[in-house]
Order: sequence, then C-alpha cells, then structure tokens
Amino acid sequence: MSQKILLSEKEVHIILHRLTCQLIENHMDFKETVLVGIQPRGVHLANRIKNFLEKDYNIPNVQLGHLDITFYRDDFRRGEKPLEANKTHIDFIVEDKNVVFIDDVLYTGRSIRAALTAIQSFGRPKEIELLTLIDRRFSRHLPIQPNYRGRQVDAINQEKVKVYWEEVHGQDAVYLINN
Repeated sequence: MSQKILLSEKEVHIILHRLTCQLIENHMDFKETVLVGIQPRGVHLANRIKNFLEKDYNIPNVQLGHLDITFYRDDFRRGEKPLEANKTHIDFIVEDKNVVFIDDVLYTGRSIRAALTAIQSFGRPKEIELLTLIDRRFSRHLPIQPNYRGRQVDAINQEKVKVYWEEVHGQDAVYLINN
C-alpha cells in the first residue's frame, strides 16, 4: 500500500478559509442559512467551518446540525455486516432555509442523494447547496456536483482519498492511498 499527500496541513488550512469566505459571500450573516454536516466524516469539516465563521469572521449563532444518512442509503441492505448508524442532531427547522450540506469527499454522489432524502424529515428547504473538501471528479454515479469545492482530484477507483483531521488523527492532511 502506498500513499501520496494531496494536501498538507497548510494547504488544508488555506482551503478551509477560502471555503468559509465563499460561504460568507453567498450567505452573509447566515440568518437564513444552516449548515448540515453529513455523518460521519463531514461533521469534522462542518465543525471547523462553523468555528471559522464564528471566531475568525465574527458571524454569531451559525446553526449547525449533523445528519446521519445510514438508513437512507440505496446500499443499506447490501452488505453482509450490519451497518452502525451515527446520531442525527438537528435542533432547528430547515423549512424555507438555505441548507449547506458539508462532506469531506464527494465520490459517487450516493451519500448526497441519501442526505437529500433524509433532510426532508426536518422540513422543506428553500435551497440546498453542497460543500466538499475533495471532489473526486470522474467517479460520479449520480449527477451531483458541489457548489463549493476545496480541491478536485482525479483518482481511479482502486485509489482512496483519506482525510485526516487534527481532532481525530493528530494532523490535518489529505492522502491518496493506492492499495
């Protein structure tokens, strides 16, 4: 197994600030916008973006939720081992709000399709956008594209993109892993 670094800690930091600034350009004070991190891996990115918005850009009271899509996936009953669900934590209504889904890697698009179905339980959003740190451009099974992307990566199917977060792995980095 070999791995190649796609993004260093410094590059991750710069990209997160750029993505945060792009959100501010489109949503200004976030009074009509909510952030929703897709469980499990999008939550770390969503927490980081919220932190930047509130601490670095002085935007108070940004609403952030975590959405579990386990039982909305189209491959829910396909594997041999039982799936373990994560927690959904959305303590606000999304009715007529701008919702920004946040996930670390956009691969086939199936997770986002599941998130589109799952969010309906919390109301009918005015608009839904997608923010991803990594967009695996040529791997899409569904016609889903991010509104905000950190980096576009061309990886073949045997290669994996692994995102490491300081809070979990002790470093911020993105690797391309070849099995």
